[in-house]
Amino acid sequence: MECLIGIQGKDFVLVAADTSASRSVLTMKLDQDKMLKMNSRQIMLVSGEAGDTVQFAEYIAKNIQLYKMRNGYELSTTAAAHFTRKNLAEFIRSRTPYMVNLLLAGYDDEDGPSLYYMDYLGSSVKLPFGCHGYGAFMSLSILDKMYKPDLTKEEAIKLLEKCVTEIQKRLCLNLKTFKVRLVDKDGIHDLAGIPCEPAVA
Repeated sequence: MECLIGIQGKDFVLVAADTSASRSVLTMKLDQDKMLKMNSRQIMLVSGEAGDTVQFAEYIAKNIQLYKMRNGYELSTTAAAHFTRKNLAEFIRSRTPYMVNLLLAGYDDEDGPSLYYMDYLGSSVKLPFGCHGYGAFMSLSILDKMYKPDLTKEEAIKLLEKCVTEIQKRLCLNLKTFKVRLVDKDGIHDLAGIPCEPAVA
């Protein structure tokens, strides 16, 4: 019932996650932050079982910080994605699997922006755009039609707004608000939330 969206542009990655925390037919809160900053230029979006998402995301983030302290430099986004995927794959084969779906976004000086899509089965792929959750049914077709590799920040924000508007109009689930962040060479920036438009029948 959650929704994560990531869009890679020419020199940035734009990410958004809904802020609702729900279980069954109940919504517990509407200000849940489903993004975790891994370092100054990497961010992980997590959805899935409530306890698993927090525990797994913090486990990965702390291990990446430990790597930096031991070695004196940060993992690249590609290396962080491989480390995360390896852990997901190992845990799925243990008695304590994590039921989490991830988007990992980052910016590296050599490789530029990158976006990785991972699911709870341990699969991982680098994509120009990606979505998790029921919102993907509405937004992937929009992204497939309107995405272009050299998107500007303004164009990416408008594209994200189209996706969120369609999700809020078509999906029977109530995803009222989305938290939006942008990752580029200057770090991670909080952007204003996507405006909500009333659903039209």
